[in-house]
Amino acid sequence: MVLTTPMDRAQGRARQSSDPVRWLKPLLFGLALLPLALMGWDTVSGGLGANPIESLIRRNGDWALRFLLLTLTITPLRELSGWSGAIRLRRMIGLFAFFYATLHLAGYVVLEQFFDWPAMGADLLKRPYITLGMGCFLLLLPLAITSTNGMIRRLGGRRWRALHRLIYPAALLAVAHYFLLVKADLREPILYGALLALLLGYRLVRALPGRHSAAG
Repeated sequence: MVLTTPMDRAQGRARQSSDPVRWLKPLLFGLALLPLALMGWDTVSGGLGANPIESLIRRNGDWALRFLLLTLTITPLRELSGWSGAIRLRRMIGLFAFFYATLHLAGYVVLEQFFDWPAMGADLLKRPYITLGMGCFLLLLPLAITSTNGMIRRLGGRRWRALHRLIYPAALLAVAHYFLLVKADLREPILYGALLALLLGYRLVRALPGRHSAAG
């Protein structure tokens, strides 16, 4: 048994209080809910425009994609800045990506289609952007389910990391879904596509054979 003195406990509390991640997590949680609060306000105040259902579905999808790309930004941020605490924010950001993706899908199923399963099946076959979006959601689903510490222990670190590489094809499908959905102004989809290419390109360069030995 390890005995701790009052001084040890005081030092532990001091380290926790000086940990920036401890304060960043609740701040990030509140900021991540802000888009939902703004959508709620626009719903009751009539700020969703002429087609409120489409606006809600689109805005939830936009935020799902933004949080997904932000999740992929954490690893380069940690490695380039040297701030190891960034990795402790990744799970929350990834879960918010899934949260808004779920709201995006629920808006389509409940508000737009009113649970019309035959119509949704026809959409899935005839509209490629819906097919890609559903594929993205199905890839994100196991990542959300296995995001807990308990699931990491059950799967083992190696299998868990291999499973969570599904975030890469999920992000590709999400960006492709957005490209096909937007019919007029492609500037925003192009921006997201360029950011995803940069994030995946960074990982590709980092994984090249001989890179670490050359750096050494």
